[in-house]
Amino acid sequence: MSSDPQPDSPAVVALVMAAGVSRRFGGDKRRATLPDGRTLLATTLTTVALAYPRWWLVTRPEDDLELGEAFDPARHRRLVSAQARHGLGGSLGDAFRHLIAEGDTATAAAVVLADMPWLSVATCARLQRHADAEHIVIPSHRGRRGHPVLFGRRFWPTLAALEAGDGARAVVQTNREAVSVIDVDDDGIWRDIDTPQDLPEPS
Repeated sequence: MSSDPQPDSPAVVALVMAAGVSRRFGGDKRRATLPDGRTLLATTLTTVALAYPRWWLVTRPEDDLELGEAFDPARHRRLVSAQARHGLGGSLGDAFRHLIAEGDTATAAAVVLADMPWLSVATCARLQRHADAEHIVIPSHRGRRGHPVLFGRRFWPTLAALEAGDGARAVVQTNREAVSVIDVDDDGIWRDIDTPQDLPEPS
């Protein structure tokens, strides 16, 4: 288990990946209501807004979503993924191409999945303290890896080349020597909502 470094967190920009089509859910799971009345997407965005000073919400071109109070148009921005129909890889490629084109100066980018409402702010903060330009930071709980995954900017051009597929797994596998796995006490890193049965019961 890695110990936390002492220096202040480097600049990390977050990419909230919310451009999926929710086939297994049978509808738009981003709009699913949790027991506290908030939608799944709004719950995730609340965590992201507390954890990251800057973030982008990646959506499909046709999306018309209620984003909740966590989304402040003055500080947060939407990124429309033209390649979203080609899977998570297509959306990631669009997102990283956009970061590079904008000249974003962040040290690393945190890829956050929008369907993980149990992720904690403390976990996000801890991972940020391990981020740098040369590494891929991945959280692990009880031997199981999860999200968010933080990609140092060294890997941005490779991610920007993605056009389809199920994400950045191949980028991680090809660069195993650069992967830093951080043990966290948070099962929210791999608890997601894929089907209606995954939704918590009302209290």
